[in-house]
Amino acid sequence: MRSQLADLFYKNAAEMPDKQAIWCDGKTATYQEMANRVSRYSNYLVAKGVQYGDHVAIPMNNSIESVALFFSAADLGVCLVPLNPTLPLESIKVAMKSGDMKHLIARKSFLNECEKKGGVDVPGITVCLDGEFEGAFPFSEVATMPTTRPACENIKGDESLILTMTSGSTGTPKPIDISQQNKIDRSLAHIRVYGLVKEDRILAATPLYHSLAERLVIMPLLLGATSILLPRFTPALWLKCAAEQKPTFTIAVSAQLAQILELLKQENTESIDSFHTIVSSSALLEEKVKLELIDRLQCEFHEMYGTSETSTATDICFQKARNKQKSVGLPFDEAEVKILRDDEDTECAVGEVGEIAVKSKLTCKGYYKLKNMMDMATTEGLFRTGDLGYMDEDGYLYFAGRKKELIITGAINVYPNDVDAVVNQLTAVEECAAFSYPDERLGEVVALAVVVKEDCELTERTIKTYCAKNLADFQQPHKIFFVDMLPKNTMGKLQRNRILDHIRNVGIDK
Repeated sequence: MRSQLADLFYKNAAEMPDKQAIWCDGKTATYQEMANRVSRYSNYLVAKGVQYGDHVAIPMNNSIESVALFFSAADLGVCLVPLNPTLPLESIKVAMKSGDMKHLIARKSFLNECEKKGGVDVPGITVCLDGEFEGAFPFSEVATMPTTRPACENIKGDESLILTMTSGSTGTPKPIDISQQNKIDRSLAHIRVYGLVKEDRILAATPLYHSLAERLVIMPLLLGATSILLPRFTPALWLKCAAEQKPTFTIAVSAQLAQILELLKQENTESIDSFHTIVSSSALLEEKVKLELIDRLQCEFHEMYGTSETSTATDICFQKARNKQKSVGLPFDEAEVKILRDDEDTECAVGEVGEIAVKSKLTCKGYYKLKNMMDMATTEGLFRTGDLGYMDEDGYLYFAGRKKELIITGAINVYPNDVDAVVNQLTAVEECAAFSYPDERLGEVVALAVVVKEDCELTERTIKTYCAKNLADFQQPHKIFFVDMLPKNTMGKLQRNRILDHIRNVGIDK
């Protein structure tokens, strides 16, 4: 049996060969051109000795080539392991070892950097995507390959398609094993929930080594829609792309949307009116930010909750549930969400904060070669996410923060998001984050890192006075640090567990 995922793509190419399949950084490809590219890539990999079940590392950049490789991998029953090319070499090596990489496909700049620092060895082939490199096969040879699909009839659907690298609290890579069927099921679920059709133009603006962008480029090509892939994110590039390419749907990281709004507020910024739906992920946006985005973009605004392991679990449309504005929504049809008590399997009462647990048909195969770790995180089919939340009487989920970010001061739980929400109301605050600070008497206390808006002034006394009026005694920040920036990952997501190290590294912890 052939790959169903690849079949869906090739079927679209046969039915609408001249339709635009993808745009990226000024380059485009029709469905027929994309199909020819995928077939050539597949034949090239087979010719170089890549076999069914092999794992291929690719330090991934956002490009049409990268997207085509996803479909070639599916057609061959090969597993791609997208890596962040900006990671330190040692981190790359650890990730490659944990994912059993056999082959490496990379750009010349990456291979050059690796060579300077001792190189990266793989037991199989190394391919240079954009030129020649000693010891590597040049990818330019794909031009000579046939455009017919290679014979690969043993695909069952449960083959690993992508290993997404994530890290636990120890920093040890946990490769999330996502099968071909996982990707199909996740795509179909999102197509249904957001009412996507072939006429849609779907924008991806996060790095392809993250699962969000992978979903946003694979989904349109399975649907027969058009993929719009931003080569990298800046708010200016996003707005320029939106104005010129007229995307109709996207899922964006909340931090990106906040930056986009700030630029939209500036004079002479071109209006954007092509979207019918925008979905915010990763962190709950402030209500005033949502309202301003809706006013300026004139589209449905959704928020979602999910994990890389489970995919999206809940969704809410802001305009259709105005009395649930702090919620992240109701479960997808594929998902069951429960709130479990700490270190127990018992379910929390309505309104009681506990650990969010998800049972979903969209859940990944597991952690590659770490079955025990997945088993430990699963209770009767419910994946314990490590996130805290609660459910209301109508079954809506509310996110309260990360379990490992919980501040326990004098045996009382403080949820940092609650502190953030209050301090962010100060007009001079650009952004802030509450975090745990060690204390001899209480074990830990609430500390606060604050970024002040440009051309604004803010004092510690002003913050403490405001907090005294708006927060409970146990939530009061004991220490306040003014910083130029908060530590974030490549997706712009706050890394709260790095704040203490950050303030110590910059020498402001007294």
